[in-house]
Amino acid sequence: MIPYGRQDINQADIQAVIDVLNSDFLTQGPAVPAFEKSVTDYCGASFGVAVNSATSALHIACLAVGLGEGDYLWTSPNTFVASANCGLYCGAQVDFVDIDAKTYNLCADKLEQKLIQAERQGKLPKVVIPVHFAGQSCDMRRIHQLSQHYGFKIIEDASHAIGGKYRGNPIGGCQYSDITVFSFHPVKIITTAEGGLATTNQPDLAEKMQLLRSHGITRDQSRMTKPSEGGWYYQQIDLGFNYRMTELQAALGVSQMKRLAEFVARRHQLAQQYENLLEELPIVRPYQDPDNYSALHLYPILLELDKIAKSHAETFQALRDNGLGVNLHYIPVHTQPYYQQLGFKAGDFPEAESYYRRAISIPLYYGLADRQHQVVSVLKQVLM
Repeated sequence: MIPYGRQDINQADIQAVIDVLNSDFLTQGPAVPAFEKSVTDYCGASFGVAVNSATSALHIACLAVGLGEGDYLWTSPNTFVASANCGLYCGAQVDFVDIDAKTYNLCADKLEQKLIQAERQGKLPKVVIPVHFAGQSCDMRRIHQLSQHYGFKIIEDASHAIGGKYRGNPIGGCQYSDITVFSFHPVKIITTAEGGLATTNQPDLAEKMQLLRSHGITRDQSRMTKPSEGGWYYQQIDLGFNYRMTELQAALGVSQMKRLAEFVARRHQLAQQYENLLEELPIVRPYQDPDNYSALHLYPILLELDKIAKSHAETFQALRDNGLGVNLHYIPVHTQPYYQQLGFKAGDFPEAESYYRRAISIPLYYGLADRQHQVVSVLKQVLM
């Protein structure tokens, strides 16, 4: 089975982890800050806070910007559930903004329309989370302009997008946001096995997230309520969580970061070959906005179902039966049973639902090259 995504681990990555295993620290040592620095240096951000998952990063990012009960968080319905769940973790209410039909990202026009209506109703969002689907940035300049007018905070969910660029700048530099969140799950651009990281240019947000990732505990005397009682002393000054990244994960991340540009360049090479090889098939290939250099985490195709003898589900299963580990990103969040219990229903966000009814993510990862023609051969066999 050829998977839709896969990590690429070399001997240097393995040695980096072995070095940590032979060191004095398996957690809370020098590798975590080294990984944070490698990411912030690459992105051009001032601060990085590494955690055990992008979900954890989204959670503490929301708390850091003050999201709580009575507030609203808006995000895209075309995403993994974590992009919305993080708002519920904070006691906020969640709503969605439908996607752009070309990019499959949160639509800035629809966002503006919804903001105008929400202002009249007194229900403006406290936080908007644009999701950079498949590695391509949302229209962040426009979203930022809207935030300046309507007063919401922006957390970029860039789980798919490390190594990508928007308007010539690396995603994660937070030029148009308060915080950006990355994921390092094995199918992402680089991996730390599991892990996430939040970048920001605001020291108060960085300090808050650092505190929240480790139980709300500090050893910083300037933040304590009374003088230290000894070298062992710490204080819990907030209600935090055990969201720390381990040294093993961070060491792997430092090693992987050295190949980030290579990983993304290879994905672009493979995507260009798909553009040529799939040209005659009854599909819509993913659109790339000229303002973007996508990290190309995914290669989602849309089936032209009126030109295919099989249904969406039948096509998906036929591809899997013929050795392609295709997937579907994503089931619109508002159609999930949990969210339907909150009042959402089918038909609320038609573009996301239309995309879902036709989408299939085909294999795209660093080590695919030798098997790409096999992927195309199966696609032709199933679709033609």
